[in-house]
Amino acid sequence: MNTKIIFFDIDGTILSHRNYHISDSTKAAIKKAQANGHLAFINTGRTIAEIEDEITDVGFDGYVCGCGTYISYQGKVLLQSTIPKDRIPMLINDIRTYQIDAILEGSTAIYYDNLPLSTRIKKLHDRQLNIHKFNVQSWDDPNISFDKFCIWSTLPEASSYICEKYKDIFDFINRGDGLYEVIPKGHSKATGIEFLQSYLNISHDNTYALGDGANDLPMLEYTKHSIAMGNSSKDILGIVSFITEDVDQDGVALALKHFGII
Repeated sequence: MNTKIIFFDIDGTILSHRNYHISDSTKAAIKKAQANGHLAFINTGRTIAEIEDEITDVGFDGYVCGCGTYISYQGKVLLQSTIPKDRIPMLINDIRTYQIDAILEGSTAIYYDNLPLSTRIKKLHDRQLNIHKFNVQSWDDPNISFDKFCIWSTLPEASSYICEKYKDIFDFINRGDGLYEVIPKGHSKATGIEFLQSYLNISHDNTYALGDGANDLPMLEYTKHSIAMGNSSKDILGIVSFITEDVDQDGVALALKHFGII
């Protein structure tokens, strides 16, 4: 059986960066790929706690979340890696000391500080809490548990301090405009794919990935067939096998047709 395994980023890939919804064309293309005997996985920087119903309702075969820190298949969790609890107090203290905005992202909740939120964080907080109904908790939650986090700062020296102090245990993905996505070393979107390839015994020749941003680089570089959305950041356009149309111009469906998946 020539089963292909296809990995989809969320934001800007299947989810419109304009209206924050998945188009009927994208949903139909994914379901057609599955009907043709292939496997469709989400591969995202979001943690599983940040996956809204509109995404799960598509019916994906599984999820690689938090840049490879969480992997599930057919409802079964195969891998989960959380930041050790004994590291959390010092990390939070450093973030507060340097007045860095941050979202701590776990598998059951996402965490914001109790301090006054910056305009940027508040906008995201309001969207996540009020629109998507994510489970949002405080950094002071005694049961806090998270897999990765994001930091923002308009002061380069503040971010530099955090990056330098924790460089041996975290990878820092520069998303631009002072935003860094922070992942425990040894995890990435690529490691999630490699894990599932081994678990499902799927040839590397049958791996496909669709993405649009900097944190998609590892999976796009790793998979045999890499696809950039038309709305992708410039840093990934030169390394992919194929550039499809914008997410809002049937980009997913056109890519899957191009490779004969549907």
